[in-house]
Amino acid sequence: MRHNKKFNHLGRKAAHRGSMLSNMACSLIMHKRISTTLAKAKALRIYVEPLLTRAKEDTMANRRIVFSELKQKEVITELFQHVAEKIANRPGGYCRILRTGFRLGDAAEMCIIELVDYNENMLKEKKVAKKTTRRSSKKATAEVVEAAPAEEAKAE
Repeated sequence: MRHNKKFNHLGRKAAHRGSMLSNMACSLIMHKRISTTLAKAKALRIYVEPLLTRAKEDTMANRRIVFSELKQKEVITELFQHVAEKIANRPGGYCRILRTGFRLGDAAEMCIIELVDYNENMLKEKKVAKKTTRRSSKKATAEVVEAAPAEEAKAE
C-alpha cells in the first residue's frame, strides 16, 4: 500500500531517482529547457523549485546546500549568477510544463519543461484589439482612416 506517499517513485530505487533528478535539474539550469516525460517533469519541478528559491539569496550556506544536491560547479555558477538575476522578483513558479503529445514507441506523454523567465516568445505582450460592435464599426473605421493622415502630418 502507498498511504501518505507524496511523491512519484518513477519506477526507480532511491539512489537512481536522486541521480536522475539531479542530472535533469543540471540540464534544465544549463539549457533552460528540456524535453522529457510528463511524470519526470512533474517530479523535476518539485525537486528544482526549492533550489531556485535558495539561489535567489547568494550566501555560502545556500551555495553549499544547492551544491550538495547538484554536484556540478558550472551549474552552480550559472544558477547563482545568471538565473538568480532573472527570477529575483518572482515569488515562485519558476518552471513551466508544456505538453507536446505522446511518444511513438510506448505512448508515454511527453512535455517540455522550461524556466519561465527565459522563454522570450511568452514574455512578449500581445496587443489586444479593441472589440467593436457591428453598428459602430463603420464609424470606427472612418475615424481611423481620417486620424491616420493627421498623425502623419504631425510627425513631419
